[in-house]
Amino acid sequence: MMLCCSSPMVPGTTLTEKAERLREWGYEGIALFQPRETWDEKTREELYSLDARTGVRPVEFVLTDKTYGNAMSADRELRRRCRAMYGEAAAVCAEIGAVTEIEFEYGPRDPLPLFEPFQQLSRQQHEAFVEFYREMLETVAGSNGRVLLEPINRYESGYLNQISDNVRIIEEVAHPNAGLLPDLFHMSIEEADPAQSLRDAGDHIKHVHLGDSNRLVPGHGRLDWSAIIEALRAVGYSGYLNLECSTEHNPTRTLPEAARFLRDLVNA
Repeated sequence: MMLCCSSPMVPGTTLTEKAERLREWGYEGIALFQPRETWDEKTREELYSLDARTGVRPVEFVLTDKTYGNAMSADRELRRRCRAMYGEAAAVCAEIGAVTEIEFEYGPRDPLPLFEPFQQLSRQQHEAFVEFYREMLETVAGSNGRVLLEPINRYESGYLNQISDNVRIIEEVAHPNAGLLPDLFHMSIEEADPAQSLRDAGDHIKHVHLGDSNRLVPGHGRLDWSAIIEALRAVGYSGYLNLECSTEHNPTRTLPEAARFLRDLVNA
């Protein structure tokens, strides 16, 4: 397993500066969460040559703006713009062999689902989402890129909160570029036993997001990281472990520490 970090967590004014810092701190990959308004040809060229220049591979690519998380919105124009942005990110992933992710919805729930967790999609919602997922997968078909499903906790998505819900859809689409992106922070809310849920997901796992139970770096919360890494090892996962969490306002300390902490577990 290899170590990766999300770009917003890393100090630096350019993608190259961020990658060089990560290499120094012991990371092999970077996940680029790129604001749509600043995505231009210069940034594209920097991204595409990053591995050759720095030795840090861009393994995840996501475009973001205020439309993000609205791929299934009832607002037709909002839905169209969100899907177009997702599709553009997927096209980049097809070119560089990276992953991107989608979800049924993403954003704070109002009202909060305090007593009604694990809502299930209606048949119509399910069919519409599967159709959208298949459309996204066609963008990366025949490439090394992937479009993955990321289960999101109930406070940020009304549906598909658990690993098992997403695995059923992945198995239904049965596409070679599909897969699961488990996020340990979300899992700490929704899964009774995160390590067992990873074992149950098996080879559907294609990328992993790391954040402790309090969304701090691994080892700063209550998750059992030894059991989590062992579960990933047991299912044969050899991909990237991507930090997507808080640096506690001190990335020059917490990111090197997290790399050492994770490296010790991976090499145990």
